[in-house]
Amino acid sequence: MSFAYSLTSQGAEAGGRARAATLSLDSLPPGTPARVLAVEGSGVVARRLMEMGVIPGTPVRVIKAAPLGDPLEVRVRNYHLALRRTEEQTIIVVTGDG
Repeated sequence: MSFAYSLTSQGAEAGGRARAATLSLDSLPPGTPARVLAVEGSGVVARRLMEMGVIPGTPVRVIKAAPLGDPLEVRVRNYHLALRRTEEQTIIVVTGDG
């Protein structure tokens, strides 16, 4: 069973605003605000992420990385969560005004 959920676009952007960048959470620079666009993948990992509040439309921000780069500390829904890079690769986010 696949657990791929995505947030549908809310319409055209307002004139003059820059387009939002879409990337996976593991490539988001620390401190950059973003919103979850989709949780891809299948199995218990994707399901557990969504149960912890990582669902489309949720604001998310990478706080910092461990000294060797894995895991990363992420702020989601007013709490901090440690995620491995392989888990973060399944979370698609959008940055910018979108």
